[in-house]
Amino acid sequence: MPGVTDVGRLTTTERSDRLSASGFRTNYADPVFWWREREPGVGPRFGVDWAITDRSGGTSTGSYAALNLGAHVADDPAAVARNRSRVAHALDLEPDDLRFMRQVHGCGVSVVDRERHDPTLEADVMITDDPDVALVVLVADCTPVLLLDRTEGLAAVAHAGRVGFTNGVVGAALNALRDRGARDIEAVVGPSVCPRCYEVPADLREAAAAASPAAYSVSATGTPAIDVAAGVVDHLQAAGVTVTWLPGCTREEESLFSHRRDGVTGRFAGIIRLLPPEDAA
Repeated sequence: MPGVTDVGRLTTTERSDRLSASGFRTNYADPVFWWREREPGVGPRFGVDWAITDRSGGTSTGSYAALNLGAHVADDPAAVARNRSRVAHALDLEPDDLRFMRQVHGCGVSVVDRERHDPTLEADVMITDDPDVALVVLVADCTPVLLLDRTEGLAAVAHAGRVGFTNGVVGAALNALRDRGARDIEAVVGPSVCPRCYEVPADLREAAAAASPAAYSVSATGTPAIDVAAGVVDHLQAAGVTVTWLPGCTREEESLFSHRRDGVTGRFAGIIRLLPPEDAA
């Protein structure tokens, strides 16, 4: 797709080579990250610390092994708390600095900061202008979207599953950011279930294609399928957003949680945190 850095359809070796050549850091001493990029603020512009976790480095067991970050999937709450603490500390934060939302496959927007945070609020978009918190979107096949405006100092996450994508969650996130002054938005689109593995009835494929023709696809067996991530990228690009599309099919990658593959499973995360401008130091 023109104008998009797409590393989402590569083998593991190709992915690492491509990301390294692009300047992305893929080998972290802390095993909790699938991908992470940390860029300090320069001059008046904000920096960013954004990441995708995987399932390594945690304390959960069984179907949730090991770094399950979802508190709603019947995992041991103490293990989930320890896992969230490990991620927070890897980001130089405390667990209470992580911001979660009650994701419902909708288009609701929650605005949070250090003081404002209601994790029971139903939302699939979360926005902040506070460098003291990190926004977390949980997924296990859906598409995690991380959004940033370095000039205005705004960050957001969006949870884009099939339903949210077709109902316009990407547009809802962009509109909410632009209502708050964002003008130069960039995005990271994380790993999700690929169309080879996302067989659906024909009517669902037609509904997705109506939202974006890029979502129309065929599975590995030749049946109707949806490429949600391609549709998400299409929506972002059409809105003038600079996009980096990260690698991985959740169903094919054993190091990522996948509900479609495993049924009972955990959740990995897309995370974004603003870093203060250099001028603020």
